[in-house]
Amino acid sequence: MRIATFNILHGRSPVDDRVDVDRLASAVKTLDADVLGLQEVDRDQPRSMNADLTAVAAEAMGAVDSQFVAALSGTPGGTWMAATGEEQPGSASYGIALLSRYPVVSWRVVRLPALRGRVPVWFRGARAPKLVGDEPRVAVAAVLDGPSGQFTVACTHVSFVPGWNSVQLRRLVRSLTGTREPLVVLGDLNMDPRQASRVSGMRPLASGLTFPAEAPARQLDHVLGRGPVAATGPGEVLRLPLSDHRALAVPCRVG
Repeated sequence: MRIATFNILHGRSPVDDRVDVDRLASAVKTLDADVLGLQEVDRDQPRSMNADLTAVAAEAMGAVDSQFVAALSGTPGGTWMAATGEEQPGSASYGIALLSRYPVVSWRVVRLPALRGRVPVWFRGARAPKLVGDEPRVAVAAVLDGPSGQFTVACTHVSFVPGWNSVQLRRLVRSLTGTREPLVVLGDLNMDPRQASRVSGMRPLASGLTFPAEAPARQLDHVLGRGPVAATGPGEVLRLPLSDHRALAVPCRVG
């Protein structure tokens, strides 16, 4: 099977600063993933034409099951607050999604520890640290009924704040203790491969520079595995006609 992760920048292309749902659908078809994790996903947002981007992607890939989980509700620049999971249909929200061509046996949502207050962060090229806050972070996990039996996939987008991203990734992996293995964790982890493997205790299944899309210098996006799961070929980094990230995909044998 082919497993992929893609931070879609709410469907926007930095080239023309537009969201085009047909362009998103075409990009998802190009990925041709059996299991796909998406980050920075809009639902019912004016900036993305009030579209349900998860539904657009699900139709494009032929998913039989999918779930969007909001990290934030409201609109950027307006009412923008932590999602509770009680949001009503049709309300503007933003978060992550997991989509599958295999049936889902069960779903689980994990809300990750929030960074409280503002902390100093050094950015590349800066002469001094900048005080920053962070948005709420979530994960969604599914037990899938695959060709060789059941396995678990979790999708997340953890903090960009050094150290706090490790806290959140550890919490996610710990929360999945006892889940059906093999286990795959994928998403935008905002850390390099060595740190992602060390913090999670999981094996990298794919490698490749994914950020920034135009001239990638870092791998922020990962597919990690635990248990009887292995890559059957090299990971593929794809530059698609949207987002400031490149997508990462890998063929896998699970079970």
